[in-house]
Amino acid sequence: MTHTWDPERYLTFADERGRPFVELVARIGADRPATVVDLGCGPGNLTALLADRWPEADVVGLDSSPEMVAAARTAEDRVRFDVADLRDWAPSAPVDVLVSNATLQWVPGHLDLLPRLVGTVAPGGWFAFQVPGNFAEPSHTIRAELAAEEPYAEHTRDVAVPSSHDPAVYLDALAGLGCRVDAWETTYLHLLTGPDPVFTWVSGTGARPTLQALPDDLRPGFEAEFRRRLATAYPEHAYGVVLPFRRVFVVAQVPGVAA
Repeated sequence: MTHTWDPERYLTFADERGRPFVELVARIGADRPATVVDLGCGPGNLTALLADRWPEADVVGLDSSPEMVAAARTAEDRVRFDVADLRDWAPSAPVDVLVSNATLQWVPGHLDLLPRLVGTVAPGGWFAFQVPGNFAEPSHTIRAELAAEEPYAEHTRDVAVPSSHDPAVYLDALAGLGCRVDAWETTYLHLLTGPDPVFTWVSGTGARPTLQALPDDLRPGFEAEFRRRLATAYPEHAYGVVLPFRRVFVVAQVPGVAA
C-alpha cells in the first residue's frame, strides 16, 4: 500500500519541525543564487523562507505528494511548486542551491543517490540536507514492536520505514565527491503539550505508513495501545511532555567556481 500525507496533520508542531530547517539554511553560504530548489518541500511553509532569504532567486518546491503540493500552492505564491520524485528528478540546468529537509530518510539506499544529487548542482553551488537520526528512540521502536505483533504483522511487514546515517558517513561520502562539507548533529528537547502529543507528532510522519496500512477494524486497537505505550515512555510533567529528537545536518559546497 502506498501511503499518503496529510498537510494539516504534518503542520501540527510546525515551529518544532521548522527549527532544523532554519538552522540548516543558515549555514548555506550562497550570496545571490539564481535558482533554489527545495526537494521534498512538503506543505511549502518552509520553502517560503527560501524566498525570504533569496528574494531575487527562482525558488522551486518539489514533492512526491500531490496533497502536499496542492497545500503549498494554496499557501505560497512566490514559489513554483510541482510534483516530482527525488529518485528520478533532474533539472533542465544545474541549480545554485539544492535543499532537502527531512526527506531523504524515506528513500532506501539514499546514500547511493548523493553523487547524482551533487551532479544537479552548479559548480561552486550548495547542497544541504537534514534528516532525523532518532530511529532508536521509543517513538520508533514502540511502533516497530507493536506492528510486529499479531494481528497487525501481516498488514505492516512491508510498510515504508525511515532510516538515516550518522554525520560522519555523509561527510565521507560527499568529501569523496570533492565537496567542502560541514556535517553535524543536534538533539532537540521538544516540549509538547496537548492530548497524546507524541502520538500526534509521529502519526503525521514516521508512523503514518503503518497506521494507513492497517484495516479499519484493527487500526483503533493499534492506536489505543500505541498511545498507551508512548505515554509510558514519554511521561507528562507539569511543564509538558519532553520529546528528545536527534537530527543530522549536512551542508556541502560543490567543487568548482560559480559562474
